[in-house]
Amino acid sequence: MKSRVAWVTGGISGLGVMVAKKLAGDGFSIAVNYRKSREKADGLVSELRERGRKALAMEGDVADPAAVKRMAREIENRLGGVDVLVCAAGPFLFQRIDAVDLSDGEWREMVDGNLSGVFYCVRETVPGMRKRRWGRIITFGFPEVENAPHWEGFSAYAAAKAGLVSFTRTLAREEGPHGITVNMVCPGDIRHPYKEAPIEAARGRREPKNPVGRPGTGEDLARVIRFLAHPDSDFITGGVIPVTGGFDNRDFRVEGDA
Repeated sequence: MKSRVAWVTGGISGLGVMVAKKLAGDGFSIAVNYRKSREKADGLVSELRERGRKALAMEGDVADPAAVKRMAREIENRLGGVDVLVCAAGPFLFQRIDAVDLSDGEWREMVDGNLSGVFYCVRETVPGMRKRRWGRIITFGFPEVENAPHWEGFSAYAAAKAGLVSFTRTLAREEGPHGITVNMVCPGDIRHPYKEAPIEAARGRREPKNPVGRPGTGEDLARVIRFLAHPDSDFITGGVIPVTGGFDNRDFRVEGDA
């Protein structure tokens, strides 16, 4: 995998950080993008380069098709074609808003960031994967999203992710003959300070909302993505894989909940 390239969208913060680090540890060259956090992006790239890996950070929003086209071209020119696409970017509003009270901007932010953005990235990267007859695409969902569950107060996000399940599974069928697998991972309620933390940081900590008893971490998710990115995982496609510690959204809480 030392000659292969992984693009972790939004990988400079949150759950994408450990994914980028673990894939770099497996030998991948890493591309990440950011919207505002240039300093944090530079820090991650410096860390990966110090480990002897090629790394690239780009400013750009995956919800903007022109920006995605530009970023994909830059990765191709500087690192080579994208072999693994990890769609970690995706906005979320930590506020319950009834569907009829959503503004046009809030609706578009959720749908464009969580669904359309994946399409734009796929459209720019899959042709190269087809030429090389090899590729991995990993999308992000939420617990039990494959059942299109109700999620009061988060309708736009839930609708986008439920649509992404169908897109993921359809893409898996379309691209399987080209040597490309497409799967979704569904993290549980992983929050600061554990999003960018190793599993060891959660050992001995208690988290009652998770049946396994401890907080989830970015490394928990990254381990699954590393497995899916491996060449020998080519028989796994169209999957929706929970990485939740047994958590489901009935126990999800935001500030202001009773």
